[in-house]
Amino acid sequence: MAKPLVAIVGRPNVGKSMLFNKLVGARLSIVEDTPGVTRDRLYAEAEWRSRKFDLVDTGGIEPGTDSEILSFMREQAEIAIQNATVIIFVCDIKTGLTASDQEVANMLLRSGKPVVLAVNKMDQVGATNPDIYEFYNLGLGDPIAISSVHGHGTGELLDACFEYFPEAGEDEEEDDVIRVAVIGKPNVGKSSLVNRILGEQRVIVSDMAGTTRDAVDSYFENEKGKYILIDTAGMRKKAKVDDRIEKFSVLRATMAIERSDVCLIMIDAQEGVTEQDTKVAGLAHEAGKACIIVVNKWDAIEKDGKTMDRMREDVRRDLSYMTYAPIVFISALTGQRVERLFELINYVNDQASLRITTGMLNSVLADATARVQPPTDKGRRLKIYYMTQVGIKPPHFVIFCNDYQLFHFSYQRYLENQIRSTFGLEGTPVVLSIRQKGDKEG
Repeated sequence: MAKPLVAIVGRPNVGKSMLFNKLVGARLSIVEDTPGVTRDRLYAEAEWRSRKFDLVDTGGIEPGTDSEILSFMREQAEIAIQNATVIIFVCDIKTGLTASDQEVANMLLRSGKPVVLAVNKMDQVGATNPDIYEFYNLGLGDPIAISSVHGHGTGELLDACFEYFPEAGEDEEEDDVIRVAVIGKPNVGKSSLVNRILGEQRVIVSDMAGTTRDAVDSYFENEKGKYILIDTAGMRKKAKVDDRIEKFSVLRATMAIERSDVCLIMIDAQEGVTEQDTKVAGLAHEAGKACIIVVNKWDAIEKDGKTMDRMREDVRRDLSYMTYAPIVFISALTGQRVERLFELINYVNDQASLRITTGMLNSVLADATARVQPPTDKGRRLKIYYMTQVGIKPPHFVIFCNDYQLFHFSYQRYLENQIRSTFGLEGTPVVLSIRQKGDKEG
């Protein structure tokens, strides 16, 4: 993508995530005083001087560490550095210049990328803390004093980054990008699927449950289209969400669903649909998102000629409120049927965006009411006047009638099925709103 990419790097606990949130203007990155909370690269769009750019918050770089997670984090930060237009290197005035800071600075100098040095936690306004001058020893030019808590110095910091942005291109708007949230309970293979699609170790994959804590965005383009893949933290049962960071992660996954166009609901073929799966799928359904049910680890199942049909029936039974969602059987490990996902993503996104003229809708309505008479109650019959579409993603229809109390739920379901059988609308929920014409009865 043509937008500049600004990467925030530094050793753990210097305030990178707090700075990220301040620059983006929203609480996107989990901020806790536990080192290593931000494990994956976390992206967001920001704007400065009328120029949009992508900001990436990285896990802290801890040189020479033996911890598996910390070394993963270092690799993730290195990938962010390779892709960055400019790097913000954050140091901490309170701990002063450390040997780790010097090692990270050497790594950044070797990358050849422009680096802006930010010295954080300069929270007092007025005279400059003389300790800032020791950071000149890093050889990265003038340090900029900032406070990510209060926002001091962030304008100067962004101005320094802006100097390295390339000329604005006309192709920065990405209206045709489909945002795809990959959701599911922990350890169903969400990160493995994202990595399989991207062909790089984009998201930390480890068999420790809860490795992906943030919702992470990855841009991907192929011959089928342009996509942003959002890999979310696995959603646990509420009772198991005992620490604060996990609670943030569930909230983040819910937010990822909200900002997506299409949700891939991942289910483990070996476990089938669990109670937790129904809750995760319910979040996407209630948010009105186009959905695809992705049964993963299909390579690990012993099969006969009817295994897939039986699994499909089980999924349909357990997710009975999502009969509209197509089911696909894949293996993120081997890549089996992963390519087919893109056709389905495009298809359900188009279906969720479908607009139907009022004339066509009322033709279907007339046919449906002629076939099955509207219900009556105590001698009063429901009269349906007309129907119109008022929104997309999901398709939203308003039906005007004489008395909404006569409009039984089963008849609403019947009309929805008639609309679906005529226009398709596969993969997307449908919203029906019932309005009473005028305030008076009849």
